[in-house]
Amino acid sequence: MLGVCYYPEHWPEAWWPDDARRMREMGIVFVRIGEFAWSRLEPSRDAFDFGWLERVMDILGGAGLKIVLGTPTAAPPKWLMDEYPEIRPVDEQGRAYGFGGRRHYNFSSDVWRSESRRIVERLARHFGQHPALVGWQTDNEYGCHGTVFSWGADDLKGFRDWLRRRYQTADQLNEAWGNVFWSMEVRSFDEVALPAMTVTEPNPAARLDFWRFKSEEIVSYNSMQCEIVRAHSPGRWITHNFMGFFNSFDAWKVGGALDFASHDSYPLGLTETFLPTEEEKCRWAETSHPDIAPFNHDLYRGIGRGRFWVMEQQPGPVNWAPWNPVPKPGMVRLRTWEALAHGAEVVSYFRWRQAPFAQEQFHAGLNLPGLHELSVGGREATVVGRELETVGVLPETEQARVAIVYDYEAIWALRVLPQGKDFGFSELVFRWYEPVRRLGLDVDLVAPGAPLDGYALVLVPSLPIVPQATVGAFEASEAVIVFGPRSGSKTPNCTTPANLPTGPLADLTGARVTQVASLRPGLKDAVRGEVSGNAVRWREYVETDAKVLGRFENDDPALIANGRSLYLACWPDEKLLASTMRYAVQEAGLEVLDLPEHVRIRRRGGYTFCFNYGGPDWACPAGAKLVLGESVVKSQQIAIWVI
Repeated sequence: MLGVCYYPEHWPEAWWPDDARRMREMGIVFVRIGEFAWSRLEPSRDAFDFGWLERVMDILGGAGLKIVLGTPTAAPPKWLMDEYPEIRPVDEQGRAYGFGGRRHYNFSSDVWRSESRRIVERLARHFGQHPALVGWQTDNEYGCHGTVFSWGADDLKGFRDWLRRRYQTADQLNEAWGNVFWSMEVRSFDEVALPAMTVTEPNPAARLDFWRFKSEEIVSYNSMQCEIVRAHSPGRWITHNFMGFFNSFDAWKVGGALDFASHDSYPLGLTETFLPTEEEKCRWAETSHPDIAPFNHDLYRGIGRGRFWVMEQQPGPVNWAPWNPVPKPGMVRLRTWEALAHGAEVVSYFRWRQAPFAQEQFHAGLNLPGLHELSVGGREATVVGRELETVGVLPETEQARVAIVYDYEAIWALRVLPQGKDFGFSELVFRWYEPVRRLGLDVDLVAPGAPLDGYALVLVPSLPIVPQATVGAFEASEAVIVFGPRSGSKTPNCTTPANLPTGPLADLTGARVTQVASLRPGLKDAVRGEVSGNAVRWREYVETDAKVLGRFENDDPALIANGRSLYLACWPDEKLLASTMRYAVQEAGLEVLDLPEHVRIRRRGGYTFCFNYGGPDWACPAGAKLVLGESVVKSQQIAIWVI
């Protein structure tokens, strides 16, 4: 089904009934409201004004629309900031942020948590059983604008308390962090400083623990909101809208308190900000890279334990990337069907009407700023609404045969100790995802330690820290498992394993890494054998008694096979990665479908979806019985079929 994000507080009340009617005519079912409305809900301390929200909820419900209500904590009002300036986040240089944007709060502030509980409880008590209300969204985009971290007095106090619970004594902290190095030992937890503003880099173990601490603050903050909502709004579900390629907190853990996950899908913006090369940015500028939105759909489907929404779907140009092109015709429609193909229950567009004021004036909506004039994206969304009526209920999403292990702690550890400027976990995982999708295969993203039953192929692009439970999940799996560089290279305290990398994975990989080299741009090391290509960015020197499938130029092992496990000892270029993935897929016994760079396939139950992201026509397979579209899929078009 379709949804939309609506801001009735931005528009005259006389417009609300017409907006609600037109939403239903377009095929929209769900409306998200309220997540930035604190100043209208409580104009001053305890002077609540819920009347306007009651009226608009009655109007929307009366039109047959279902309401998702956001808790308004993402934008504290000015009077609250004036009353409690200590809730502001503090940057690494010790400067407190000011009022005037959003997310101007600190997760570690006890005062802020108390104020959050107060407004969420009042809202949940008042609206929790409204007949049109079906669910809640907690806050909005946790951590956006770099707000996971803060470096103030509350953060220091909270971090010291967290360390006391984790390590019990200063001696154990000193041992875990290796504080004997550079005379960093402390006599008590009260001597611990925040890992910031040091002459050279702070202790990596301290940085990693500070990251864990801040992530756990978000986990507990979200859980607090969920507990309040469930107490006062029984029978309604709760979600949160995560962001694409945002890794500064552990979304697996935040998702544990939710009924399902949601994410905000802005594929053109992410193409501009995520892809590393100008060539790729230009190639996909107006359609987006074919794997950017699908990767995030697959991740948040996993975080939602098989369920997810797109809470904000890009309906046109956005306003926040360095450059913001208009999507090519057909791409708003394509992106909607793409999300549904990957298992989305609802695709909700941001926003109903483009704002003519404030920070997001250039962000498109389904309507232009006037009363009722659809934008190009709005017209495409209307087409999808009609098509959904024709296609009917989609089948359930099934488990894929390929899984990728996605670990937030791996991201943090590699940022803390990168060793190479361009070694980034997010890009590495994305690059491993691409060639598997180019082979026509569906992919699930799973948490480290999750059961791997039913998967034929498991990809582990990098996993520096490997708890014993995760080792056990690998050992229990019958899949072919491919481990990438730096897997098993660190202990939980960010130290080198006693047996050297691959540490706890040594029995599985058959590999012992004695040296590593980060390769600056322009350097490469050729690989030959049953796979071929080049190592770029990163190359390891490995000792092994296992079978060697590929060797570097000096004859050192590059790809090792140890039983059903493979270990790739480098960052592979496109050719080597494609060669390795094809070998692994064949070993796993999976059937493949070679696709051009601009075409992708996704299955949902018995339906197969095809998407052409901008390139030559692509013909559907012989025998395909079309449900939607044509047998020759043209540029920016889709097809759905059964066989």
